[in-house]
Amino acid sequence: MESGGLPSDSFFQRGAGRFAPSPTGRMHLGNVFAALISWLSARRSGKRWILRIEDLDPQRSRMEYARLIEDDLHWLGLDWDEGGVDGIGERGPYCQSLRGPIYESVLERLRATGLTYGCVCSRADIMATQAPHQSDGRIIYGGRCRPATMPHHGPEPAGPHAVRLWVPDREIRFVDGVYGPQCVNLTSHCGDFVVRRADGAWAYQLAVVADDALMGVTEVVRGCDLLLSAAQQIYLYGLLGFDTPEFMHVPLICNAAGQRLSKRDSSLSMERLRETHGPGEIIGICAHLAGLIPEPAPCRPDELTGLFSPDVFAARKCLTIPSSL
Repeated sequence: MESGGLPSDSFFQRGAGRFAPSPTGRMHLGNVFAALISWLSARRSGKRWILRIEDLDPQRSRMEYARLIEDDLHWLGLDWDEGGVDGIGERGPYCQSLRGPIYESVLERLRATGLTYGCVCSRADIMATQAPHQSDGRIIYGGRCRPATMPHHGPEPAGPHAVRLWVPDREIRFVDGVYGPQCVNLTSHCGDFVVRRADGAWAYQLAVVADDALMGVTEVVRGCDLLLSAAQQIYLYGLLGFDTPEFMHVPLICNAAGQRLSKRDSSLSMERLRETHGPGEIIGICAHLAGLIPEPAPCRPDELTGLFSPDVFAARKCLTIPSSL
């Protein structure tokens, strides 16, 4: 397959799940939880499991963190079939920083639809148009740079500019494996969204769709903080003629105060956890949080495959870590 082409039919035969961490720090317990659930979901149905390194942000991504992620996964018993820093498999490279020509090819396909345009708006320009009730952190683009008519095949600005994708005023519907039926209006949810930034960096939405489609990913298991972004991705899948994977968004791991874990929570980083816990203990804690075992007893990932079902989550948004941690 050439860059930007479609995988062969045989490549899709088994299907695949994936874990796609960003190497911007050491993994924490929440990352491990997401990796375990993704691994179990793939293994229970015989799918391949891909490790993709999402290092799109050149300012924060570090190769040493990618290597530590791999070491932690091996230590926990969460081995992958394809991917990683060394790029095992036929659909690499598996580090997003090396996939620029592929993303360029996909962007050209979007440009051919006439639904992309150049945007010179700054963040301040966009924030100045936000309504007072938009207080949940979402930035909804108001269309300041949008051409008067769409589709549009005119030139983009000569200077630095982002590339935006026009979205229709319609609802995107899908069924999530945990949270059930979803209905998202792209116009009110995000507006026309960026597919390449003004500094030339590739936007997450374009990269993740291109990667999942071209790597043969058939199920996406990840945190529920990304639930609404699935609608933007489904829109992109349709425009590009790619098959849409199944989505399963799992609850986030939160601390005792109800705050989601982040890489700033060093007490629950793998660096600290490996000093005080064995791999089986950490897997057991995650399995207990997922409702797979009644107590956080040490276990191996392969002992859990027959126990896993999305039904155990009961559409909860947050799982609180045990007081022992």
